[in-house]
Amino acid sequence: MGQKRRSCLSHRETSMIEAHSRAWWRATLALCLGSFTVFINLYAPQPLLPELRQVFGISTLAAGLVMSVSTLALALALLVFGTLSDAIGRRGIMLVTLVLTTLCSLGLALAPNYHTLLWLRAVQGFVLGGLPAVAIAWMGDEFDRRGLMLAVGLYISANTLGGIGGRVMGGFAADLGGWQASFATVGAVSVVCVALFWKLLPASRHFQPQPFRLRAALGSIAGHLRNPLLFGAYLIGGLNFLIFINQYSYITFRLSEAPYGLATQWLGMIFVTYLGGTLGASLSGRAAQRLSQPRCMMLGIGIFAFGTLLTLAGSLTAIIIGLTVNAFGFFFAHSTASSWVGRHAKTARGSASALYLVFYYVGASLGGFYLEPFWQLAHWWGVALASWLVLAVTLGLAGWLGIKERAGHAP
Repeated sequence: MGQKRRSCLSHRETSMIEAHSRAWWRATLALCLGSFTVFINLYAPQPLLPELRQVFGISTLAAGLVMSVSTLALALALLVFGTLSDAIGRRGIMLVTLVLTTLCSLGLALAPNYHTLLWLRAVQGFVLGGLPAVAIAWMGDEFDRRGLMLAVGLYISANTLGGIGGRVMGGFAADLGGWQASFATVGAVSVVCVALFWKLLPASRHFQPQPFRLRAALGSIAGHLRNPLLFGAYLIGGLNFLIFINQYSYITFRLSEAPYGLATQWLGMIFVTYLGGTLGASLSGRAAQRLSQPRCMMLGIGIFAFGTLLTLAGSLTAIIIGLTVNAFGFFFAHSTASSWVGRHAKTARGSASALYLVFYYVGASLGGFYLEPFWQLAHWWGVALASWLVLAVTLGLAGWLGIKERAGHAP
């Protein structure tokens, strides 16, 4: 029996998809296209909020709900799809939710009133959670270790491109044909991306289904939270994103005031600095082959802290450079932490990866409450100080993960 089991394990290891093979490139491209599709749909409405407020005669807060209901629904969906994927598989969940996401965008273009728009965005937010919840778990099932680390970096690069592309695409389309044209354009692009995703992503070969039992699912989640190697990564991802995404909110307040006085259209272009994150995420896998993953996280966090220092300068150019460096460091650490979770979760990978993203998006939702007192006290200097306090915590957590790994606590 023992020899048979060893033989099965050996076969699985040798049949895993290797980095840079044809199958690896096809699968990685498919997942990157899926990620791009998710984030263009999530962020496309952001530049439309002033127009939606005017067209529907609603308040600023109500217009903002078009974004927040989707984010909250996505966070809820992560645990549902992550846990469900451990029982029924991952490829089908990704494909079905991408199709539903596309249909929601096409439906949003026809929404007759604000309430219909809001309900469709809530539904879309929920189905948007399907791919992020299980993509890295799919990689953990099918890729060898090197292939996993490299693919996660490219996958998260696609996240950043989707975030930029959704905002830019949505804004330009709305200028040409109104807010309906924005949703229609994103829906049309999504149709193409989903078709390519379906064609390129291979069937799972190593997935081992686990019968769905609520008690077992809750037990898996509790087990992940008790695993220090996973919980530490969850905290790093959530706390870093708490700072990163909310820095962008407060920098827009700073740059809209004297002496900068930037108009809204130029404030929206600040998100182009996400391209620094695209580069950082894509390089993280290569760096992890030379340095340990905890050291890579520490490096990314250190770069993030340095970028925040640059934003304290009075020059607009220096601020833009600082934000770009921030994005590089944040996504370098984020992609490494995501890969760490995929690597160290040996069972129920779907729920393990989903938990990481739950912490990630909950962090984003809490960041404003944390930074606001610092902003009121000292404006951008206060935001920078608050950022460094949190980054000091995540730097220590990354170092602690390295100590745990060297001590032989890794599974």
